[in-house]
This record gives sequence, structure tokens and C-alpha cells, in this order.
Amino acid sequence: MTDVLEPATRTADLAPTYDAARTHELDRAHVFHSWSAQAEISPMVITRAEGSHVWDGTGHRYLDFSSQLVFTNLGHQHPRVVAAIKEQAETLCTIAPAFANGARSEAARLIASHTPGDLDHVFFTNGGADANEHAVRMARLHTGRHKVLTTYRSYHGGTHLAVNMTGDPRRWASDHASAGTVHFFGPFLYRSAFHATTEAEECERALEHLEQVVGLEGPSTIAAIVLEAIPGTAGIMVPPPGYLAGVREICDRHGIVLIADEVMSGFGRSGRWFAVEHAGAVVPDLLTFAKGVNSGYVPLGGVAISDAVHATFAHRAYPGGLTYSGHPLACAAAVATIRTMEDDDLVARAERLGEHVLGPGLRTLAEKHAWVGEVRGTGAFWAVELVADRESRTPLAPYGGASPEMSAVVTGCRERGMLPFSNHNRIHVVPPLTITDEEARDGLAILDAALGAAAG
Repeated sequence: MTDVLEPATRTADLAPTYDAARTHELDRAHVFHSWSAQAEISPMVITRAEGSHVWDGTGHRYLDFSSQLVFTNLGHQHPRVVAAIKEQAETLCTIAPAFANGARSEAARLIASHTPGDLDHVFFTNGGADANEHAVRMARLHTGRHKVLTTYRSYHGGTHLAVNMTGDPRRWASDHASAGTVHFFGPFLYRSAFHATTEAEECERALEHLEQVVGLEGPSTIAAIVLEAIPGTAGIMVPPPGYLAGVREICDRHGIVLIADEVMSGFGRSGRWFAVEHAGAVVPDLLTFAKGVNSGYVPLGGVAISDAVHATFAHRAYPGGLTYSGHPLACAAAVATIRTMEDDDLVARAERLGEHVLGPGLRTLAEKHAWVGEVRGTGAFWAVELVADRESRTPLAPYGGASPEMSAVVTGCRERGMLPFSNHNRIHVVPPLTITDEEARDGLAILDAALGAAAG
């Protein structure tokens, strides 16, 4: 579909940035892209976005089934969030973090009103990676210990400690076994490391494995266990019932800080304000967030801190900070985002979307396409595991790699007007929480057609 849309206003400073050809030329001349071989990429130029759609430099419209990197929870250019940023910019664009500012105070209050338990104190960062860095620093200072346990098949960010915590191949180039991180296997029944055949077996054996790792590493050396409440980029593996409660018990018994990484799964994505709520009464000691806190409109992340950890720094200075901690524009966007989520009941909307549209639609695709080994997820947070053979569960692309078949699926989606989120052998279905049922079904239809065409 072609739909050329002009910006409402153009200033002399920004007028040149609307030239798509010039944008691409300058990008290739000057911009260094993350996770990419620079000479082998040709980035799509995006000139405009609205709601669940983006437009490229030729005017073609695409349904954004990726929420970019799973952060535009309110979709693109939400008028209420844009208005809040404009209003804040006209009053106070920026101020050093040592000063209190209204947007930051209100954002902290709103976040604390939705975090579980006593996570009532908020340290603001610029994004998810530095949120995880600071959470671990707090845990180390709180416990006087150094080691950090995280799972294989996880992602915690691209900064030095965060990427060493990460449990996927992006870690390898930066891992010199010197960051104090130790990896263990989390529960994942479809590719069980424990030869489990049921969710109950997977949960029990995964907890036994973690208990062994803690014992062999030495409980008195472990500062924190860091878990994505629902692993995101690694495959959206919803933990089996009882797992997070079991991890909480292990942490309590050994004086280990439990850190829930909710950078991707938080703020309604899973059909709860925070994905850890699926585990019932489990409350982590620290909870990290970013992305959906303000739909990524201005970079923002943070750590929600329990009373016990907060008390450690009541009369002892916390040795950390950031120039832009609690940036007014970012916090104003968070205030508008959270209030919109409350007023429009978007958490319940995400839950209903998963139960009545995405879940049933993806299960229909699984029945239709031999390449679909498993679909799993909740809310607006789903993964489609693609395999070359259902019996052997051979991935359609190798772990950490790509394949012509996966490329064909992704290309087929784009050619039909949909931007997918792909990783290794999976397509993640992670649209904005504001997507309409009709748009969601359109996206599933495009994925259906792309799978059929790629499989021949």
C-alpha cells in the first residue's frame, strides 16, 4: 500500500531530514549501526509513523508487528504522549538530576503505584542495559558479594556487564569470564535441558538444577539472581507455574537478591502491568524497566527498589549516577503513557488481545504450517518457533545464525506490508497494545501468506 503523508510543519533546520534519498546516503556515509556488519546493510528509511503503522521513504505503509524493538506499546505518535513532551519542552527541557523536577517525581509515583510489593523507590536510567547494570551494582553493595547468576537464553543489554549477563551468542565476543557472571539453564519445556515431558517436571528439575548451581558456586559468593520475568528476545518462554516462587525461596534461604528484568515484558506487554505478576505473590528485591514505560518516545529506564535495598543507601551514598537520570522530557512521556494505560485499560486490552485474537490465530497457523513447531506467549507477547522438522524440532535457522528459509519468511512479510520481529528461528508477534483486532488479524494473515510462500 502506498500512502504518502506530509509532516504538518517543517522548520528550516529539519526540512532536509524529510528527503529519504539524502537520509539513506548520509546514513551509509556516517552512521554506525548496532549488531551489524556495516558494509552489508541497507537500512529501510522510515519517514513517518502513526498508530500501528510506519511509512518508508517511497511512501509504502507497513503494519508494525514488532513495536520496533518491542517498545512502542502505545503505538506511534500517540497524541497524548506527544502533547506531554511538547508541553514539558516549553516549560523545562532538561535539568541536572540532583534537582527535583515535577515530571520525574510524578513518573516515579505512577511507576511505584503499579510495581508489586514494596518496590516503591525508583532510580531512573537512560535505558534497560544501564538499569540492569545499576541493579546489579546495588545488589553487590547490599550483600557484599560479587557473583551474578543469569540464564542461558536471556538478554540483558549491550553494556559490558549487561552483555556478560546475557545468555545468547551476542555475549560471546565480549565475554572474557571476568565480569562475575555465571549462567544456568532456565525452564523451557520445548527444548528442555532436563529431559522433562511436562511443565511440572520442567519446573521441578529446573529448580533442582539452580539449587545445585548455587550450592556449587557457593551461596555466600552470590549477590543476585537476575531473571527476565518472561524471557523476551530469547524466545518468550513463559515460566511454568511455581518456578519464580521457587527461585524466590532459594534467594530468601541464601540471602541472595532477586532481580526481575522487566525491560521488555513490563508495562502491560504480557497482559499484566509486570510479567512477574503471573507468578502470584512473588515480589523481587529489584525490578528493572525501560521500553514500555513511555513507549520509547524519549529514552528512559530505571530500577524499582525494595525497602530493604533502599535502606542500605539511606545513610550511605550510592556510588552511581547518570547525567540524564530522570530527564524531564522522558519522564513527561512516562507520565502521559502510564495515565493513558490506566484510562484506556490497556493492560486488560493486551490480555484480551492474547486470549481472543493472537493466541487463537497463531494456533491456527500452527495447525496449517508444518514449519511451525510451537507457538507460546501471553498478552501481546508471542513467539512462533519455526522448525525444519517437527519430529526432530530442528530449528529453521541455527542458534545465533540465519538461513535462506528464515530470510524468505521475513522478506515475504515485508513485501506484503508488515514489519516482523525475527530472531534466529523465530518470529515474534509483539504488536502495540493499542492495535485493533482487525489490524492484528491482518498481521496474522500476512504471516500466514509469508509462511506458505516461503515453504513453497
